[in-house]
Amino acid sequence: MVRPKKHLGQHFLTDPNIARKIADSVLAESGNLIEIGPGTGVLSKFLLERNLNFIACEIDTESVEFLNANYPALKVVSEDFLHLNPKRFFEDDFTVAGNFPYNISGPILFRVYDLKDQIEECTGMFQKEFAERVTAQPRTKAYGILSVLMQAFYHSEYLFTVSEHVFNPPPKVKSGVIRLKRKENHKIQTPPKFFKTIVKAGFNQRRKTLRNALKSFILTPDQAQHPYFSKRAEELTFDQFDELASMLNPGK
Repeated sequence: MVRPKKHLGQHFLTDPNIARKIADSVLAESGNLIEIGPGTGVLSKFLLERNLNFIACEIDTESVEFLNANYPALKVVSEDFLHLNPKRFFEDDFTVAGNFPYNISGPILFRVYDLKDQIEECTGMFQKEFAERVTAQPRTKAYGILSVLMQAFYHSEYLFTVSEHVFNPPPKVKSGVIRLKRKENHKIQTPPKFFKTIVKAGFNQRRKTLRNALKSFILTPDQAQHPYFSKRAEELTFDQFDELASMLNPGK
């Protein structure tokens, strides 16, 4: 058996019913799929039934050996998804799924953001608190950077909660399964890189008004009088952040 490794954030799901429920939540409309961190393959088993164009990214050598021995139909790529070039495998859109390693949840979704023109969907399990932050609405404590970035391009949905008792080893928190499905018209008026910069800057000082949090980006005195600047970051929708970022963009 594969030993869960703390430094990789591994908590192996042991309940096949939960694994099937997650697999059934994956739409993968393009037919292309990358599973991140398959571990012992409890989710992979059900995803394989879908006859998808499917690869699994796994950096744990012990898991890779186990998967190759027990799931010969599964194409395992021993690479880190955070540095993977998906064009090597898919020319078109693809879906990302998995029981995501909790210690790299944020980097995974920032990578999804960077690859949003190719990633049609991201469905899987995170720590419950993290999942709630991604799907949170404005004017809530959970609403933050990833809420705005993901919701600018994806329809976000919190699907269900998973008990800590169906893992080996059990984590100290519950988990949540979410689905992010890319919007058909997934465009904003601001260059995505600058949009991310403004959103991050706004939330990095979330207790301050945006006039103070973004003062280094304000170009003219007239801009500083815009009503959005009297608000805090958590009060703005992604559309309003886009409007604000477009106004501050020096390259427009």
